[in-house]
Amino acid sequence: MIKRLSKSIREYKKASLLAPFFVALEVVMEVIIPYYMGKMLDYGVNLKDMNYIVRTGIMLAVFCIMSLVFGALAGKYAAFASAGFSKNLRHDMFHNVQSFSFSNIDKFSVSSLVTRLTTDVTNLQNAYQMIIRIAIRSPLMIVFSLVMAIRVSARLSLVFLAVLPLLAFGLFYIVTHAFPIFQRVFKTYDKLNTIVSENLHSIRVVKAFVREEHEKKKFNAVSDRIYKDFVSAEKLLAFNAPLMQFSAYSTMLLISWFGAKLIVSTGNAPEAGLTTGGLVILLTYAMQILMNLMMLSMIFVMLTMSRPSAERISQVLAEESSIKNPENPVTEVKDGSVEFTDVGFSYKNDEGKLCLKNASFRIESGETVGIIGSTGSSKSTLVQLIARLYDVTTGSVRVGGVDVRDYDLDTLRDKVAMVLQKNVLFSGTIKENLRWGNPEATDEEMKEACVLAQADSFIQSFENGYDTYIEQGGMNVSGGQKQRLCIARSLLKKPKILILDDSTSAVDTRTDALIRKGFEEYIPETTKIIIAQRISSVEHADKIIVLDNGEIENIGTHSELLGKDPIYTEVYNSQTKGGNK
Repeated sequence: MIKRLSKSIREYKKASLLAPFFVALEVVMEVIIPYYMGKMLDYGVNLKDMNYIVRTGIMLAVFCIMSLVFGALAGKYAAFASAGFSKNLRHDMFHNVQSFSFSNIDKFSVSSLVTRLTTDVTNLQNAYQMIIRIAIRSPLMIVFSLVMAIRVSARLSLVFLAVLPLLAFGLFYIVTHAFPIFQRVFKTYDKLNTIVSENLHSIRVVKAFVREEHEKKKFNAVSDRIYKDFVSAEKLLAFNAPLMQFSAYSTMLLISWFGAKLIVSTGNAPEAGLTTGGLVILLTYAMQILMNLMMLSMIFVMLTMSRPSAERISQVLAEESSIKNPENPVTEVKDGSVEFTDVGFSYKNDEGKLCLKNASFRIESGETVGIIGSTGSSKSTLVQLIARLYDVTTGSVRVGGVDVRDYDLDTLRDKVAMVLQKNVLFSGTIKENLRWGNPEATDEEMKEACVLAQADSFIQSFENGYDTYIEQGGMNVSGGQKQRLCIARSLLKKPKILILDDSTSAVDTRTDALIRKGFEEYIPETTKIIIAQRISSVEHADKIIVLDNGEIENIGTHSELLGKDPIYTEVYNSQTKGGNK
C-alpha cells in the first residue's frame, strides 16, 4: 500500500526531502538553546560575568533566528509537498477511474468513489504533512533532548525511562481500539453520500410524492450512526491528553524533587555536580520530551484516522479494469455487422447466475433492428456488450466479423455510438456538448446532425442558438430536447453502428417518426439498433428481436411476429387499442 501511494509523490520528492531536512536543523537549534541558557545562568548570572552573559545572549539570539528560519522553511516545503501529493493522488485516482469498466464502477459505487476522491484524500494530505514534519520533528526532539539531558545528569535522566512503559501501553490501547471505529465511519460516509446524491438528483420526485420527511429520517439515521461512531472514537482519543499531562507533570515533579536534593547536597557548585542551571536545563528538556511525546501521540491518532482512507485510496489505485486492450488489437472496424453466438452474461461473472442466456443472432451491416421486451428482460445489457462496456460471460460478440475482445477499445467505441437510457448532458454550451461526439466538428456538421436528430428547430428558438448554455445535467432543457441533443452528439461520431437505448421515449410519435425517416435517408449504411417500448418505433425495422427474461423469444419482421409471437402481439394490441380509445 505504502509503495503504491508513494508513487503519487513524483515531482514533490525534493520538497518532501527538504521539509524533514529543515525540521532536523530546527530541532538542533531548539535543543542547543536550553543548554546555553543553563550555562549562562551558572557561569554568567551566578558568577556575575557580564561579558559571558552578553556573548551567550548574542549566540542565543542567533540560534533563535536560525530556528525561526528553519521552521518557516520546513513548514513551507511540508505544505507544498502535501498539497502536491494530494493533487497527484486525485489525478491518479481519477485517471484510473476513467479506465474502469462498468463492472469496476459497479464494484465501488459512485458515492464511494466520490468519498475516496474528496474526504479520504484530504485525510491523507493532512497525514502526509504531519509525517514529513511533525513525525520527523518529534522523534528527533525526543532523542536529542534525551541525549543532552543525559549529558547534564545521567542519574536524573532515568526518570524519563520510568514513564515510557505507561505511555507505550496507553497509546497502544488507544490506537488498536480506535482504528476499527474509523474504518466503520468511512464506510458509513459512503452511505451518507449515496443518500444525499439520490435526494438531490431526485428532489422533484421527492417533493411530488411528499416524501421529504421520509428522506430526512433516512439522512438522520445515517448521520446519527456517524455521530455515534465518532463519539466512541473520540472518547478513546480523549484519554490521550490526560495520559500525556500526567506523565509530563509526574516527570517534572520527580526531576524537581531529586534535582533540588542534589543541588543542596553539592552546594550548587558546577564542578561538584548538578547546578541550578543544570536543573533548569533538565526541566526544559523534560518539557520538550513530553510535549513531543504528546505530538507523537497526535500523529498516531492522525495516522489511525487516515489509515482507512489510505487503504481505500490504494484499492482504487490498485484496481485494474476488467476490460483491457489485447496485445495486438485490431484498429479498423470493417463494417457495421453484428453477430451474437451463444452469448451469456452475468454482472457477477457467474455462469450460474446469467441474466442474458443463449443469445444468438446476426445483424447485417446497414440493417435497422428493433429490440422489444418487458422491463428487466436484459435489452440494455445486450446492446452494451456490442460496445464492450461489459465483457460476455460465455459465447462471443463479433462486430465487422471480428470478436469485440480483439479490437482496440477506442477504435471499437468510436465506431459504435450509443445513446444510453439515461441521457446525460454536461454543463457548457450546446456546441461544447455536441463536440463530445467529435471535437473537430464544424458548425455545419453540428447543424446537419441536429437536423437529422430533429434538434435544430428548438435550438434555433433559443436566444443564443447553438451557444446556449446547458445547465448541469441539462436541467434547462426538456427530456425530449435532451434526448435529441444526445442523438445528435452520437451522430457526429459518424458511427458504423448506432444504438438507441430507449432514446426517443420522451419525444412525440411524429418527431420519433421523423428521426427514423432521417436515419433511413441519410445514414442508410449505418447499422441502427433501436430499443423501444413503442411498437411504432420499431415496426418498420428490417427485423425485430423479442426478449423475455434474458432470452431471445423470437426474431422477425413486424408482420411475421404480429399474431404469431404472443409477447409482441400483446404489446401491439395494448398500444393500438389504447390509442383508439
